[in-house]
Amino acid sequence: QVQLVESGGGLVQPGGSLRLSCAASGSIFSVDYLGWYRQAPGKEREWVASFPGGGYAEFVKGRFTISKDNALKMVYLQMNSLKPEDTAVYYCNYMETYWGQGTQVTVSS
Repeated sequence: QVQLVESGGGLVQPGGSLRLSCAASGSIFSVDYLGWYRQAPGKEREWVASFPGGGYAEFVKGRFTISKDNALKMVYLQMNSLKPEDTAVYYCNYMETYWGQGTQVTVSS
């Protein structure tokens, strides 16, 4: 089994920053297979960023950075220059199979 726990969400003003964390445990082969998705109200879940290679969705390129700590089995998402349209529940994902419970990010003045 795989357990994923996200944290770090919250309310931030436009232009602000947040850092999300995902703690992975259980049968994790490699943190390289962890990534981030998000789901805004009324919209489908969409891919945001993942390894390997640090790929990013076009709408976050240059603003978000994914990073990892192999020893701690952690993945992070540094989000800068946040926009209201970034408001969503952000999910950690492993091998496109396992999901965390999500963490809410709200960008609003």
